Amino acid sequence: MLKRVYRFEEGNAEMKNLLGGKGANLAEMTALGLPIPPGFTVTTEACQAYYAAGGKMPEGLMQEIHHALRGLETAKSAEFGGVGRPLLVSVRSGSVTSMPGMMDTILNLGLNDETVKGLAEQTGNERFAYDCYRRFIQMFGDVVLGIHSIYFERLIEQARKENGRSCDQEIRAGEWKELIAKYKWIVEDRTGQPFPQDVSVQLKLAVEAVFQSWNNMRAKVYRKAYGIPDEQGTAVNIQAMVFGNLGTGSGTGVLFTRNPSTGERELYGEYLADAQGEDVVAGVRTPRPVSELREELPLVYEQLSAAAGLLELHYRDMQDIEFTVENGSLYLLQTRSGKRTAQASIKIAVDLTKEGILSKEEAVSRIEPGHLDQLLHRSIAIPPELAPIAKGLPASPGAAVGLIALDADTAEQWAKDGRKVVLVSTETSPDDIHGILAAEGVLTSRGGMTSHAAVVARGMGKPCVCGCEALSVDHTGRSVRIGELTLAEGEEISLDASGGRVFQGGLSLSDPEITPELLALLDYADEIRRLRIYANADTPNDARKAREFGAEGIGLCRTEHMFFSGSRLPIVQSMILAGGREERMLYLDRLLPMQQADFEDMFGAMDGLPVTIRLLDPPLHEFLPNLDQLREQCRKLEETGENGEEVRKLKAMISKVNELREVNPMLGLRGVRLGILFPEIYEMQIEAIFKAAQSALRRGVDVRPEIMIPLVGHPDELKRMRALVDDIGGQVLSTEFRGLKYRVGTMIEVPRAALLADTIAQHADFFSFGTNDLTQMTFGYSRDDAEGKFLNSYLDGNILKDNPFQVLDQDGVGQLIEWAVTRGKAVKPFLKTGICGEHGGDRESISFCHRTGLEYVSCSPYRIPFARIAAAQAALLDRAERPQSPAEKQLV
Repeated sequence: MLKRVYRFEEGNAEMKNLLGGKGANLAEMTALGLPIPPGFTVTTEACQAYYAAGGKMPEGLMQEIHHALRGLETAKSAEFGGVGRPLLVSVRSGSVTSMPGMMDTILNLGLNDETVKGLAEQTGNERFAYDCYRRFIQMFGDVVLGIHSIYFERLIEQARKENGRSCDQEIRAGEWKELIAKYKWIVEDRTGQPFPQDVSVQLKLAVEAVFQSWNNMRAKVYRKAYGIPDEQGTAVNIQAMVFGNLGTGSGTGVLFTRNPSTGERELYGEYLADAQGEDVVAGVRTPRPVSELREELPLVYEQLSAAAGLLELHYRDMQDIEFTVENGSLYLLQTRSGKRTAQASIKIAVDLTKEGILSKEEAVSRIEPGHLDQLLHRSIAIPPELAPIAKGLPASPGAAVGLIALDADTAEQWAKDGRKVVLVSTETSPDDIHGILAAEGVLTSRGGMTSHAAVVARGMGKPCVCGCEALSVDHTGRSVRIGELTLAEGEEISLDASGGRVFQGGLSLSDPEITPELLALLDYADEIRRLRIYANADTPNDARKAREFGAEGIGLCRTEHMFFSGSRLPIVQSMILAGGREERMLYLDRLLPMQQADFEDMFGAMDGLPVTIRLLDPPLHEFLPNLDQLREQCRKLEETGENGEEVRKLKAMISKVNELREVNPMLGLRGVRLGILFPEIYEMQIEAIFKAAQSALRRGVDVRPEIMIPLVGHPDELKRMRALVDDIGGQVLSTEFRGLKYRVGTMIEVPRAALLADTIAQHADFFSFGTNDLTQMTFGYSRDDAEGKFLNSYLDGNILKDNPFQVLDQDGVGQLIEWAVTRGKAVKPFLKTGICGEHGGDRESISFCHRTGLEYVSCSPYRIPFARIAAAQAALLDRAERPQSPAEKQLV
């Protein structure tokens, strides 16, 4: 017969999946000889069986629970439901993965109109007994019967006022009795049934309620946010009650073995005298620092301090401990690894390593890479009562506060005037780059996680919320509307871009800080990881920032992003709109020295490290002037009857823009196709690369250029472009520098290129997987449309487990990558492979890259520390899943 109930003495910490985190830890603490009230655990398998049966209690489970209860009765010399010496129990949830506050608890179960009298007589404290009874009715009514606690709170507030009591501790026994009568009336009125007096019925309903709380809304949201499997279920812990509300020698509290905010090694927590556990979190009374216990109950404090030290050493991590003091006796009710801030997480891991408690490998494996996002971007302090006015996609993490600016020019001007701004727009384009640069953050109503605004903001480390569908922008009225709220341009808003939330008004921000502990942890990670970490960097400033964060090269320099500045964009537009090669060359000649200077600076910034430069790959619509604006400008000039020459030029431009417009620009004239149709464009860029390399070499810079040909789908495309690169290199490089070693490769972003990787590899020195476009073309999804229209429904409906533009689709896109790596290296064993899409900064995707045997991942500069940790964790996971070599064993 399947065992579904375990006494604490029967379990241990290794049984976490069966007993839940709380049950396993209570069993472990019992084995350590710590003062734990006796109890038992109903397994997660019982919860799973409950849901498998359609929400019905598994047959025979209550008999097993009552059998275990008899053991509690013996241990406490009490009787469950007895009047003389009643046994009261707590019924608590206990998920496998810690979900603090997400599920339900019932205390003081076993009280009714008769047992409460026995409790009063046994303790000689009638006020205490009826305080416990009213607590039980309120908690049972809320958790089990679904009666909102506000109905009970109103009555207790009324009782305090009527009786002149400032706090619950002043309420007398008779007043509790009157309140209990009213509580029972509420129960009957709201449910149609009297409050249950049968303690066995109470227990059954409570266990079912805890099972049901696994699927309450807050638990579902929490699981989704933290990737906790729905099928885990929760255990139920039934434990003899100990009472912190027996007077001044009693109390309850929470203790952290280290400061969860700073990571400092100190006992940190709160204590509330004459209280039960829920009083600490309810906020009705202000707790006191746990350090004050040292004066009030020195023996208890000494025992608590010793237990905290033992548990931290035993679990080898900072612990969050719940405790109760009953008439001077200490009891521990729970321990778990404590939730902590990002800063504390890093410091604790490094300090435990320095203290000899953890190895470097263990320290690295303990870190949640998401904590690094918080550390390296500004964070925002959000009061718990403040609700966001809108939500969107968390496109680029961080936080920003500023005045609403509705266009890039306004944002730039206000920033020059010393005002902090948030650029708010329907969407952004390359024309808006100066506004993005000037703004503290970006908010758009359209676009997804890989939209222009998102990609550019991430590269700059700017907070960005995209796809905020509740937002509408009124440029005429210079205002925005969010739901029923209208905000004028110039009003202040705050962005929590890490959570995709928008708040009215200005909230306080904290700046990121690279601490010595973070540097130490990154050094640990670098000793462990195999993958190299490159940066997606489009400017010399990006390159310098990337190197500061530990980049080992540039895996992607998107040259089209170099043309977004106000001085260059008009030249690029004129080049694209040129009537022929001769006119086009005039503009290319103006761009060449600009490109050369950029590349020279980037080579200098990455001295001794590879710099991968992708030749121009813009969907042309991103650089074309806005057609509607051109038409409006032309209409106004025609109405005046003046400036005929200007009208003629505008009409010619409108005609050219119409000619170049594409039905699907993302699949149109871009990438290598542009280089084949207009080779002079690529010739200019290649010439600029080699001239920059030669100039940098003369200055003593160690130059390692890698030239990437984008969007190749046919081997002959790459073959032709490689010949072009080699030819221009031969022309530009002087005899002195003919020995410059450079690589020519391609970005694999077209599925056909992945499938024909062996033939394409014949002309390539490296493959860089552009997973953004490869995902888009493999799924047949338009990125911005998918994220704005249907992806959320797919995720909510479990059609997709993750957004494939955030987490690499290993089943589909991943197979193409694995296929291409295998076929490519079969032709060229030393073919260099890596990814440079958004997935280069995602933990699961980095783990996939490690397993697939790629050499590097490339991500935005601000994601590099994240990627260094994630790559080390991937290596550690790989070690754990295969036999270790003798050399690896020595590292641990």
